[in-house]
Amino acid sequence: MAEKLQRLRGMVDLLPQDTLLWQVVEACARDHFRRAGVQEIRTPALEATQLFARGIGEATDVVGKEMYTFLDRSDRSCTLRPEGTASVVRAAIQHGLLTQGPQRLWYGGPMFRYERPQAGRQRQFHQIGLELLGFSEARSDVEAIAIAWDLLMDLGVGGLSLELNTLGSAEDRGRYRHQLVDFLQRHRAQLDPDSQDRLERNPLRILDSKNSETQALLADAPTLAGALDPSSYDRFERVQAGLKALDIPFRLNPRLVRGLDYYSHTAFEIISSQLGAQATVCGGGRYDGLVEQLGGSPTPAIGWALGMERLVLLLAQRPVDAISAPVPDLYLVNRGEAAEAAALVLARSLRLRGLHVELDAGTSTFGKQFKRADRSGAPWAVVLGEEELAAGEVQLKPLRDPNLTASSLSMADLDRLVALVRP
Repeated sequence: MAEKLQRLRGMVDLLPQDTLLWQVVEACARDHFRRAGVQEIRTPALEATQLFARGIGEATDVVGKEMYTFLDRSDRSCTLRPEGTASVVRAAIQHGLLTQGPQRLWYGGPMFRYERPQAGRQRQFHQIGLELLGFSEARSDVEAIAIAWDLLMDLGVGGLSLELNTLGSAEDRGRYRHQLVDFLQRHRAQLDPDSQDRLERNPLRILDSKNSETQALLADAPTLAGALDPSSYDRFERVQAGLKALDIPFRLNPRLVRGLDYYSHTAFEIISSQLGAQATVCGGGRYDGLVEQLGGSPTPAIGWALGMERLVLLLAQRPVDAISAPVPDLYLVNRGEAAEAAALVLARSLRLRGLHVELDAGTSTFGKQFKRADRSGAPWAVVLGEEELAAGEVQLKPLRDPNLTASSLSMADLDRLVALVRP
């Protein structure tokens, strides 16, 4: 017997009972994006490695430790995308979208990072993201956050809170980087090993350390707020005022820096108290320098991404009956060689008229087929046997409402059948 093949570690199969929740999230997101005038863009899962090295930053953990990178048969370095923003920006530049004015875009799909798999975090994971390209005003930051907040509220995610920070301009961060490194170098021995490594490569990420001793040390460190230019400070004040005007509660978190190099000014995370340590459901921020960094003209932009796996974990806490499989409009019971062939034609004709038809594809007795029809939840059964076929008729039988009666209908009058099933 051949060895049974298994999925790779960190790659998850989504079975039919699992995808119901995913479809709920995706449908809700599409509706919110439609109402906000945001259009979908789809980019390849495989990109040139240099896109992420330049866009995300070679000193980040994502590029340095987590990417799935390999040489293809032409010795080109390729990478399975670890996030969506760089790919969207690359596509917008390559196809000249930014010459047509500001772009309101969203994407969804699988991403790949080589991390230790855990609940809500897999090596192949999925994101839905928003990118507003060509928008510089503080109110665009507010709008982007509001779309994410309203989507999560509409989905019924509980325990939500918004954490907010500003990373300032590149000049602000340059000044702050010197101040922070000077402080941390004096206390290098007190840093955890991971933070000591980041001190040389990406010191701002130390602010996000989960090590309790490092966090205690950072309590005395200089803050980015103290290095902000007045214009950067004023911009952040306008973002806060906009959120207050929309009654979106937030908490300022001066340690929030996000993990990628391209962020500037506004950075935010939406977290849920229902997720424990892995609390972040959605995160993002402004990245005004990324388009130019990837070869385009200077273009302001802001975006976010939400993790589908974590979101589905939250939604799975709903009552079991809150989300269920779709129920067919009718179940087509059929038996006999000629009737079975005709039933296939009949099912297709009814589906083309808009009905959800489940065709019994077995050869069981009528009794067993009716048991399956009942389990399907369909309110109606259509019966087609050899006798019905010879008469050019079908039997329409109610399965749920005792006040309805069975009737015979001509196979040539499918519009009447549709009208009875879906009045």
